[in-house]
Amino acid sequence: MDKFLNKIKSTKFDVFFIVTFVILIAKFSIFIGFITITNAGAIEAFNGFFNIASYAIFIIFTLGYLSIAFLFKNRSRGASLIVLNLIMSIILLGDLWYYRGFNSFLSLHLLKETTNLDNLQDSIFAMVHKEDVMFIIDLIVITVVYIFSKNTYKSCKRNVKLFGIFMIVAILYIPTSIKIFHNYTYSYWVGSRWNPIYTMKRISPIGYHVYDSMDFFSDLKPLALSKGEKAKISSWYKNNKENLPDNKYKGMFKGKNLLVIQVESLENFVINQKINGQEVTPNLNKLINNSIYFSNYHENVNLGVSSDADLMTNTSLYPVRRGSTFFRFPDNKYNSLPDVMGKYGYYSMAIHPDKAMYWNWMPALSAMGGFDKTIDSSHFNEYEKINLGISDGAYLKQLEPMIVSEKKPFYDFVVTLTNHTPFVLPTKYRELKLDNAFDSTEMGGYMQCIHYTDKQIGIFLDNLKKAGVLQNTVVVIYGDHTGIHKYFQSEIPKMAGVKNWMINDEMKIPLIIYDGDGKMQGEEKTVTGGQIDLMPTILYTMGVDKKYYIDTVMGRNLLNTKKDYDLLTNGKILGNPSLQDKKHLSGSFNVSDDIIQGQYYGVKK
Repeated sequence: MDKFLNKIKSTKFDVFFIVTFVILIAKFSIFIGFITITNAGAIEAFNGFFNIASYAIFIIFTLGYLSIAFLFKNRSRGASLIVLNLIMSIILLGDLWYYRGFNSFLSLHLLKETTNLDNLQDSIFAMVHKEDVMFIIDLIVITVVYIFSKNTYKSCKRNVKLFGIFMIVAILYIPTSIKIFHNYTYSYWVGSRWNPIYTMKRISPIGYHVYDSMDFFSDLKPLALSKGEKAKISSWYKNNKENLPDNKYKGMFKGKNLLVIQVESLENFVINQKINGQEVTPNLNKLINNSIYFSNYHENVNLGVSSDADLMTNTSLYPVRRGSTFFRFPDNKYNSLPDVMGKYGYYSMAIHPDKAMYWNWMPALSAMGGFDKTIDSSHFNEYEKINLGISDGAYLKQLEPMIVSEKKPFYDFVVTLTNHTPFVLPTKYRELKLDNAFDSTEMGGYMQCIHYTDKQIGIFLDNLKKAGVLQNTVVVIYGDHTGIHKYFQSEIPKMAGVKNWMINDEMKIPLIIYDGDGKMQGEEKTVTGGQIDLMPTILYTMGVDKKYYIDTVMGRNLLNTKKDYDLLTNGKILGNPSLQDKKHLSGSFNVSDDIIQGQYYGVKK
């Protein structure tokens, strides 16, 4: 043992290695603070030291990671420690920025999603906060000090034995850390093997990415569903049924055209609200007077965000827990909304204002079945761009004649784009009169953007009415996911001029089902629900026979239910679920994962 300790001392790594080790542990702790503490700033983030579940795991994995430096000799030893620090700092910043946008962390699954990087620069920069400098400031200081410390590691030898010892201990500890992770998350996480925040807190950022890599390579293997697994899926569907008597909503829109408008980042908190006496969404507010309006409706998207909304609207299936469903399984077929409407003679189009490969939406929607036509940005003159692409005004103006001339009856799935982070709108379109300080914040930008989109939707629907189409059309409007709260939740309370009603959105998005003839008396429904419930709810109002969808939808009909709940993507169950409901929901994510990964409904040929 003495000989071994002397060997360690003779390597002359002590001070620099220890400093790097302490810095990484500090960075891990600050990172945990940022992701677990609401509205964490530079000071609050230090409370992350008290949110780490197992310092032993953090220490062992950090030592294993830094042991790579022992493979280098002389001055390269210190340089390697700086590089290892830099690499981990980049990963932590990437994880943090990704978390602010998607409530998850970087994954190898993202390697399949490189087409999403187009036009996303502004959105990425919006995720950067001034406090993030804490992850890189030390590198500048250490690098300068090391450059001028010429004698450090001058005669240092490579130490393969020490590298092997630290690395082997770390590797042997992986099963233990994963067991700790599983024991905890199965108790607190509904129906999934993967909860990013709990994983980070319990097995460290290094352990997280080790575990993610293992899952990634495991996911490369096709999932062949056994008879037992298929029976479990059938059983889940059976238990999902309520079998209630029909009510007045059944078939209320039978025979009408169906126009679904998925609005980018539309949140519920702006509905029927005013700023300085000005309605934020005057056109949507007006529509609600002749609509069924669901005010307790929530986003269920996961890592595929907008594409997950596409998926749930058209299939009533939860997106996969890891990666994006449309990127991982673009060839999957489903018993889709357009496929079901096709049985009643409906012509269906899916229209996006972005490129076909953005979130891989076109291949996935084309494969799922039912859509007669898919239209992307190449079909439009992009003479005006705002944020990610063509402006809603230019887009909807060109879309209107397409719908007017379309074969009837139709089901059209339309997606908007302008109201996207970083919520920047040209001055000429900023029609809300806001205080300068508030108008310059992200919240002010969001208000201006959603007010603009609301106006364009109003013009679009008015033009359809003038063309004689709207009178025989039911229009469904909802948000693809939350927006300002999704990307800037921690910053909102600090913004100048923010009111209390703006601070917490509770992950609510509005769902508005509007009768285009304007004769229906408006109703507000407060039943707890989410995007997973849209397909069965709409099909019920369209008079579609349940036999065509009741055994394939994971949602429930919100217009004919005695249950009150919604399962969020983080595993939290909202509403007033019974114990039996909770038990049923506990298997939801795993069942949906099996359906999608096992290609339960087949693939496009």
